[in-house]
Amino acid sequence: MCSFGFARSMGFALIPLAICCIAANVLLFFPGGAMNYVQDGHISWFPWLFMGVGGGGVAVFLPAAVFLSMGKCAASCVTDSCAMCSSVLASLVGLAGSSYCFVVSALALLKGPYCFTLMGWSFPFENESGNYLFNRETWSSCIQPSNIVQWDVTLLSILLGLSVLEFIILFLQLVNGVVNAVCRPCCYKQEYSLNA
Repeated sequence: MCSFGFARSMGFALIPLAICCIAANVLLFFPGGAMNYVQDGHISWFPWLFMGVGGGGVAVFLPAAVFLSMGKCAASCVTDSCAMCSSVLASLVGLAGSSYCFVVSALALLKGPYCFTLMGWSFPFENESGNYLFNRETWSSCIQPSNIVQWDVTLLSILLGLSVLEFIILFLQLVNGVVNAVCRPCCYKQEYSLNA
């Protein structure tokens, strides 16, 4: 039962992280809160990969729902090990989602924002391998949207941090699920043999 309580607490921890991932991804479509850039097609293609909505959001809501319903699953499953196996599979889905969110966010951060410069709409920092992050003087080369570099760097950094937290939580539950799925039957057999 203790392992079910741990799984439920992991589920509760994942929900706000997933919601924040979705919010950060959506905000990437509206630099500075302006809607005209997405309507005019002047948004980087990275937000369209839905790393926060699909990867850090929906793919993490699934294991969160499984973890929160562990008690009901145990009642419908034949054994507690069966319930733990379902949590292991859900954890793998969540791990894939949080990894996807991390990789796409990192690539977007390295490429830099899509903005209007003196040369037109482009990725002015794409050949700098992320060095623009440490050279704030170059950020002024992005004329529009206003403060797009700060906007993108902040939201993508949030997505990176949240996906790492999600990965850690899901990995902990994966280990918890594997240990309990494997060890519980062995413990029950030893207890039975001792009682006999």
